[in-house]
Amino acid sequence: MSLPLFALNAVLFPGCVLDLQIFEARYLDMIGRCMKQGQGFGVVCITEGGETGDVPEGFSQIGCEARVTDFQQQDNGLLGIRVVGGRRFRVISADAQRDNLLVAEVQWLELPQEQPLQEEDDDLVALLAALAEHPMVAALNMGLEAGGQHSLANQLAYLLPFAEEDKIELLEIDDAEERLDAIQNLLDEMQGDRQA
Repeated sequence: MSLPLFALNAVLFPGCVLDLQIFEARYLDMIGRCMKQGQGFGVVCITEGGETGDVPEGFSQIGCEARVTDFQQQDNGLLGIRVVGGRRFRVISADAQRDNLLVAEVQWLELPQEQPLQEEDDDLVALLAALAEHPMVAALNMGLEAGGQHSLANQLAYLLPFAEEDKIELLEIDDAEERLDAIQNLLDEMQGDRQA
């Protein structure tokens, strides 16, 4: 499967909402094509290089499909789009087109079955509820409710202020319980750093 890539300093997770401002020609063209064809594009996190201009020197080999749910011309004249995360994928190979747009051959990762929430998830469910009250999070209209362990893990991994490399690792984990454990470990490390 061939997929145009949007390389960002961010990691998108399934079911999560991301607002983007588009001003580069390569991305304006890509969004136009995706919307005409009713298709998504891939979001990958930059590991080396910048977001604008040239093709980034390095980016994560795991990413998340993005589907445009809304768009509008903004006051600054730029195109604002809102996307929601879809399926996860692994990049097999990627090439830059003449306009520096990355197009990748990707392999879709299995869609995991939603797992019911367990009692030991209660603290993380409460944390998600607290995050939902934050004005910046509320503005995303993500409808923050964990329908199960996968949606809880995706939303927490996306919203919590973890380092991008940690988020990439979280996106790679297939098993929901394993991902929730990894999130808890990162939270414990953050607490430890604060107390040190």
